[in-house]
Amino acid sequence: AGMAVQVTVLPSHRCLFDDPVQICVAGLLPQQVVTLRASLVDESGELFQAHAHYRAGSNGELDLSCSPALGGSYSGVEPMGLLWSLQSKAPYKRLAKRNVLTPFYVDFEVYEGHGDMSRLLGKCTNERWFLGEGVKRMSVREGRLKATLFLPPGPGPFPGLIDLYGSGGGLVEYRASLLASRGFVTLALAYMAFEDLPAMPEILELGYFEEAVNFLRKQQQVKDTGIGVLGLSKGADLALSMATFLPGIKAAVSISGSGFNSFIPLRGDGFTVPPHPYDLGRMKTDDESGLVDFSDILDDHRDPATWDCRIPMERSLAKFLFLSGLDDANWKSDLYCQDAVQRLQQCGREVEFCSYSGAGHLLEPPYLPLCQASIHKVLGVFVHWGGQWREHAKAQEDAWRRIQAFFWQHL
Repeated sequence: AGMAVQVTVLPSHRCLFDDPVQICVAGLLPQQVVTLRASLVDESGELFQAHAHYRAGSNGELDLSCSPALGGSYSGVEPMGLLWSLQSKAPYKRLAKRNVLTPFYVDFEVYEGHGDMSRLLGKCTNERWFLGEGVKRMSVREGRLKATLFLPPGPGPFPGLIDLYGSGGGLVEYRASLLASRGFVTLALAYMAFEDLPAMPEILELGYFEEAVNFLRKQQQVKDTGIGVLGLSKGADLALSMATFLPGIKAAVSISGSGFNSFIPLRGDGFTVPPHPYDLGRMKTDDESGLVDFSDILDDHRDPATWDCRIPMERSLAKFLFLSGLDDANWKSDLYCQDAVQRLQQCGREVEFCSYSGAGHLLEPPYLPLCQASIHKVLGVFVHWGGQWREHAKAQEDAWRRIQAFFWQHL
């Protein structure tokens, strides 16, 4: 029956989650039509799958870095399409890594034809890790801090980062562990909805975030040239506040954020930044899908009545990078980002920013598939995040490169 069909993942079947790989198939008949399928089971047992139709070359081979998909979950030449188009059968599921000490196993299978996938020709498994070789994970419960510290291998010194997620709360580690795998000492910091931290705090204390900065600065492997901070959504405005009010922050990245304090008052030493006014009565629920649209709940950020909620970033000596998706359906992050950038530029400050057409709210590390809607852990409702599959995937790759380059440059 001729040579068996081989599926290979190059350069190795083991890699980091943010590593691109080359998926190749050999041993097919010339011009043979096949379906490739990727499958991944997450930690809660949810199955995510993607598939694409291909036609082998005259040598009976396929190389996804140059062979175009003829349809399925995506079409065209998409070397990593089988990963970024993964989707669960159940709607509104978000693929996220809870335990970074284990990999995601992705099965790549080749089936005969473009139809019923009844005949399996070959398969292989790609182990995608969130923790590089030799990276240490340490749980931090010091003072008030609830965090996880990731240390790259070796004596360093390495640049130090604080990583903040959004108002869903919890202690989210997968972005921090990947950044540590790329050479940053990274502290993933929880600030709400975790252990005894309230789900919806009445107030957030700047002092808590200052403790995190001090903790990171005293780690031996951390360079003493200053700390970087990155945040998504609510975490983004906290990152800007830290860069503004705390000494020692040299660089801040805002992902899908705003230049004002959102939703929870922030108390500093002798001052409080109130939250930007909002009205939950303006949220809209889609009758058919049950999805909640929050994009209109905030008062107009151009109204001077809201300006006491602005973060006075122009006082900061830090460098800033703003990233936003033009298809963010959660809130108007691109408008808020433009507003913040203009304010900094008017004060003669250099600032980097990038807005991505077709990208949604949840700009994550690359190859995590787009999540257009999912449950908001704190609010307990299904929220629309926005984004178009291919554009969002490209944006995540680009944003990830920019974030790392930015921190290497300024730290």
